[in-house]
Amino acid sequence: MMQKNKLRQLWSEGKPALNGWCSIGNPFTAEIMAAQGYDSITIDIQHGALDYGDALPMLQAMRGSGPTLMARVPWRDPGYIMKALDAGAMGIICPMVNTGAEAAEFVSYMRYPPHGQRSFGPTRAAVAMPGYGVAANDEVLALAMIETADGMANLDEIAATPGLDGIYVGPADLTLGTQQGRLPPGFDRQEPEMIALLKQIAAACKANGIRACLHCGTPEYAAKAIGWGYDLTTVGGDSRLLAGAASASVSAWRALNRRTSADNDDKGMY
Repeated sequence: MMQKNKLRQLWSEGKPALNGWCSIGNPFTAEIMAAQGYDSITIDIQHGALDYGDALPMLQAMRGSGPTLMARVPWRDPGYIMKALDAGAMGIICPMVNTGAEAAEFVSYMRYPPHGQRSFGPTRAAVAMPGYGVAANDEVLALAMIETADGMANLDEIAATPGLDGIYVGPADLTLGTQQGRLPPGFDRQEPEMIALLKQIAAACKANGIRACLHCGTPEYAAKAIGWGYDLTTVGGDSRLLAGAASASVSAWRALNRRTSADNDDKGMY
């Protein structure tokens, strides 16, 4: 029997999920992230500093740690989507889905006939997940990204797409796409008009029985989003976490050494 998708199990229990994000194309970095207790980990092939040749060993390195492993693909491209699934991704985040027809096309690439047009050849997935086959249709997650004004205009028909499991929101692109330069891109939106859009997406997902997912910058904002009805939140990612920890360490070192130098100056020590 094929292994179950742990995100589906978590959601069936009414619990929200915490997603980690990997943008650095390195198996050791991925292994470190996967060992920290996230419910899922996403490899960012779209904007991350990596490609499929990096993603495959990252999936291998994270296999034994427990989180559901997903990938954000570069585009709504059947070859990349199917290859990421064959490598063992249990969920695919697809960018720039703007219409119901595009959402249906994306979903069709995710599943084997009769529910889609996925080609059969799960080379690594079949080895890493015994029993992998048509049963994967019920376990893999298809998450469409709404990032544009067109996507928002067609939100209801996208959310109603048969076989779509959820909508993943990237707030930076959603801001660019809907505000047309009036607001700078970024996470953790505070503007009333952006919060209204985020709540609208969550409501559309709930109305159609699918999951709402949001990329966040801080745990505090993620907790707020869960209160709005989001089922999965991503908080930061490997590159941002590394930069933040390094910056904090450097700042603390410089502050302590300035204090020590000042104390020595007060004592007349040079």
